[in-house]
Amino acid sequence: MRHMIKAVALAGLALTQAGPALADKADDAVASRDRTEGDRKLDESRHPAEVLRFTGVKPGDVIADFMAGGGYYSALLADLAGPNGTVYAINPVRFHPAREWAERSKLYPTIRTMPVPPEAMQLAPGSVDMIFAHLTFHDLYWESEQYAFPRLDVPSVLANWYAAVRPGGHVVIIDHVGPAGDPREVTDKLHRIAPETVVSAMQAAGFVLVDQSDMLRRSTDDLSRNVFDDAVRGKTDRIVMKFQRPIA
Repeated sequence: MRHMIKAVALAGLALTQAGPALADKADDAVASRDRTEGDRKLDESRHPAEVLRFTGVKPGDVIADFMAGGGYYSALLADLAGPNGTVYAINPVRFHPAREWAERSKLYPTIRTMPVPPEAMQLAPGSVDMIFAHLTFHDLYWESEQYAFPRLDVPSVLANWYAAVRPGGHVVIIDHVGPAGDPREVTDKLHRIAPETVVSAMQAAGFVLVDQSDMLRRSTDDLSRNVFDDAVRGKTDRIVMKFQRPIA
């Protein structure tokens, strides 16, 4: 699987080579005065400019930031998509920081927040150019009675993603690398996911892996530790992958 992923990534590299204009826009977005100090403190571990260049977001794009949290990436993506673009910041209602969004929404009018029950995190057919999932793909396999997060039908969620992304559009996934095994057990214990699980689930939904990057890989990460463990928090080994819905 590792060799297959590397081969596909090399084959798709030309699809995501960012030109100077996108590079400038990414740097400008990260340097924006509208960003919070809380956001900036996370930049060192997240490499946001490199991630933005990897996405290939274009002016006017419509993007769904899946389980966007407080909107760290929603804001950056909105800057790249520009005044004619739209970012849908989707959150489970229990995890939607309304106070934080009240301030951010004033600065980013092209972001539309969508706080909904987890089972209602759905998108209309053909409605987006990209779905962006930052450290949240593994949550498709999570369930918690305590946090009112029910068991999701992963194939159904990904079928909705496939229907929602316009032909030729993309899904960008960044997530904590986990060991092989039952993804629900790995997620419940570690909040991680094995790269091969991501690839097989996305391919089963009809998507094609077209690129990946090692920009966030860290060989020193202990994959047996929960990502919230202070020993690894903010320093986990992470995959960065781009999948495409075929044009035909």
